[in-house]
Amino acid sequence: MEALYSLMHSQIFVPASLALAAALVFLAAVFCAGLKIGSVFGSLRAERLFERKLESGRTDAVKRSRAVLAGQLSEQLAPWLPNFPFDPTEVRFVGKPVDFIAFTGASKGRIEEVVLVEVKSGESRLSPVELSLKRAVEEGRVRYVEYRVPEGRGSRPAAQSSS
Repeated sequence: MEALYSLMHSQIFVPASLALAAALVFLAAVFCAGLKIGSVFGSLRAERLFERKLESGRTDAVKRSRAVLAGQLSEQLAPWLPNFPFDPTEVRFVGKPVDFIAFTGASKGRIEEVVLVEVKSGESRLSPVELSLKRAVEEGRVRYVEYRVPEGRGSRPAAQSSS
């Protein structure tokens, strides 16, 4: 009996154990290869997605830049465009926080009104600083200051103000 058991174990079960071990090694290799292939495909997919998003972002940035440049050009040319409400010779470009200051009547030798002019194009809106400037003007918080440049190295005279 013992001889039969020994014979069965050595000739039948050992090859079965080897086959099972070989199958497990094969499955492990297939699993590892699958992980590697999946990782490569995942990286390629992520790279393509990144490239698409990057291209989309660049396109959007170019569009925005063009819109900003067109707006800036419109601001500079506004006094010479049709229906601009002031004489182009009576406006001065400031840029920030307001585009122009119009001195109505200046071309006739007497300023009748001082107007802050903000030029907008498309659907652009006033910035928070522009809105606060508009409120300050509407509420009368505007004044004229005359500043005298010091003549020498001594004292600095204070600015003179009239409201």
